[in-house]
Amino acid sequence: MGSAKRDTQWPRFEVFLQARVDQPHKNVGSVHAPDVEMALQNARDVFVRRPACVSLWVAPAGAILARTREELALAEVVGDTPAGAEESCYYVFQKLGQRQSMVYVTHTGEVQAASAAQALQRAVAQYDTPDTYVWWVCPAGAIVRSQEEEIPSLFEPAVVKTYRRPQEYRTVTQMHEIRHARSNDDGAGDAPAGDAAAETG
Repeated sequence: MGSAKRDTQWPRFEVFLQARVDQPHKNVGSVHAPDVEMALQNARDVFVRRPACVSLWVAPAGAILARTREELALAEVVGDTPAGAEESCYYVFQKLGQRQSMVYVTHTGEVQAASAAQALQRAVAQYDTPDTYVWWVCPAGAIVRSQEEEIPSLFEPAVVKTYRRPQEYRTVTQMHEIRHARSNDDGAGDAPAGDAAAETG
């Protein structure tokens, strides 16, 4: 009996970017990395381009409890909250609506709770709005943050980094031109000997 295939992929980290100090952190995607320090570096390389960035957060995907409004309506949040467990800070994130243009899960507040399930329950009670479609809660201690003094080394190089949109690369057109030129060259090389003699005669 064959052994199960071993997962060799690095752990996944969710990335949250803050464009300006007066704006909240928003989830912009995820990266894979062997540890949180490398996850922060990968997040910078992948998501910090010309847009301004003053702060990055990364959190292990497994530390985030996520539920949609439909899931919460169908079942209670399952999870144990040990008796006497000490409460800690959980960050609350929400996605408003299902419209394609509103793709971000945004940091909207904090709650104190003794478990992720309890944090989600309290988040819904405290921050619910009719437009909330997705809820995320994550222990504040699981989030690794860029530091203010790291801004020059982490983010400023991205300001001068060359960035082009995919449509600016004319790869397909160039490949057609190369193939066309090669086919013309091949055709010229295959000309009958008689024709070549006639041209030189």
